[in-house]
Amino acid sequence: MIFHETPLSGVYVIEPEPLADERGLFARTWCERELGARGLETRIAQCSTSFNPKSGTLRGMHYQVEPFAETKLVRCTRGAIYDVVIDLRSGSPTLHRHFAVVLGADNRKTLYIPKGLAHGFQTLEDDSEVFYQISQFYSPEHARGVRWDDPAFAIRWPNAVRTIADRDRSYPDIGRVAAVLS
Repeated sequence: MIFHETPLSGVYVIEPEPLADERGLFARTWCERELGARGLETRIAQCSTSFNPKSGTLRGMHYQVEPFAETKLVRCTRGAIYDVVIDLRSGSPTLHRHFAVVLGADNRKTLYIPKGLAHGFQTLEDDSEVFYQISQFYSPEHARGVRWDDPAFAIRWPNAVRTIADRDRSYPDIGRVAAVLS
């Protein structure tokens, strides 16, 4: 596995190192030893998937507060997405900055997202499917979000938003969020 640091501390883009032959390829997409050697979270409490039939679907920007704050590994297994994380860690030098990367079935990249970051994505292709490995159990009482189009984050989404849940549309701007994650 190849780990690429991003401008946000603790966020990594992970590429598999495929072993290819006449049959195709084989590659690890998760390794407790390699993540642990970098001091990254290795606990996986849940795995989830989302299927998105329409290009332009937006999901986000989600996070959970303690004691259910989540570390996530996110991979697009079908289609392609524009994946975005926003740093909400109190005291972070990159507080309120975001990082974006295209994840797709073709590039097989994974995004490692530590606790304290909001996460969301926009589908770039119809029938996109996203696979999540999550360190903590989902707790609706601890689920939070910030507005996907908050000017404070200056995220340039690649396409018009065609589909978005009312919940995601109604999250507050960061200025109205009472407390950020520590």
